[in-house]
Amino acid sequence: MSYYLRVGEIPHKRHTVFRKPDGSLHHEEVMGIHGFSGVQSILYHLHPPTAVERIEERVGNGLKLEYAGPLRHRLIRAAGAPEQGDAVSGRLPLLTNRDLVLSVARFREPMGYWYRYAHGDELLFVHEGHGVLETQFGHIEYRPGDYLVLPTGVIWRLLPRADESQRMLCVEAAGHIEPPRRYVNRYGQFLENSPYCERDIRAPQWVEPRDEEGEFEVRVKARGGTTRYLYGRHPMDVVGWDGHLWPYAFNIEDFEPITGRVHQPPPVHQTFDGPGFVVCSFVPRLFDYHPQAIPAPYNHSNVDSDEVIYYVEGDFMSRRGVCIRTGFPTGPIRAPTRDRSARSALTNSR
Repeated sequence: MSYYLRVGEIPHKRHTVFRKPDGSLHHEEVMGIHGFSGVQSILYHLHPPTAVERIEERVGNGLKLEYAGPLRHRLIRAAGAPEQGDAVSGRLPLLTNRDLVLSVARFREPMGYWYRYAHGDELLFVHEGHGVLETQFGHIEYRPGDYLVLPTGVIWRLLPRADESQRMLCVEAAGHIEPPRRYVNRYGQFLENSPYCERDIRAPQWVEPRDEEGEFEVRVKARGGTTRYLYGRHPMDVVGWDGHLWPYAFNIEDFEPITGRVHQPPPVHQTFDGPGFVVCSFVPRLFDYHPQAIPAPYNHSNVDSDEVIYYVEGDFMSRRGVCIRTGFPTGPIRAPTRDRSARSALTNSR
């Protein structure tokens, strides 16, 4: 994220003595990207964040790819994904390449451990369900339509609302996920013509640090496997932090579409930018209201990209006749003057 936050208690200057009431020192942790030439935050812990009691053998979770076969269009009925596990163990990988892994998850269980993906950022789109995202930066209450952006250094877990089914789209990136550069100025502030801005972004809410002893598990996914780290102190022991790097939520209902009298290209819907891919949000909007506009959809090809569309709700122009909920075709749908869909689309540029 591109703007500064200060939360909890921190010293007047960075890298200076910051004492607890008993006179001992807090433990400073600097978390940054791009060799510390990118955005960063500094967190202050009650106990050393590196004090791991033991490390257990990693469990392989490499993906098994199907036989490639001929190139073809595919319709994946993800609504029928099994309900299993939690927000991480319940994931069903669907598509992958060198830039990302795209999964869906249906689950009810809370995570009894914390998690970190070590190769890049994660993006979770909440299709159904409410709950709390816990991180060392604080908590975020999530709801349907939320994008949850999790930078790679963040340790997190999801706690769903009791006995409520959750459905999510999950993106593991091989790098960092950011707002598109054309939406921000050289100071990092969102421009007036951006479809969303700082007011739409929900930052973590401060919670009291957990000063607890015990056995606390953090799972780290890296190099095709997941390793279990066991800490003797609670990992959520941060008394304060400041900086530009932190997890956040953005709801798709706060995306303000850019419209035109004739059909607009998909980049006007772009919401996030990742290494080798972009994420777009297609939301209810007026479209093609020029009296001589070509009826949508029309044939088009973005020859440098593979396009994946995740349908959330509504009758979107590009897939008329598909019932999103049941996965079975519906009857004919008239071309509307307002697109009543809400969906997120992922376009990979490689």
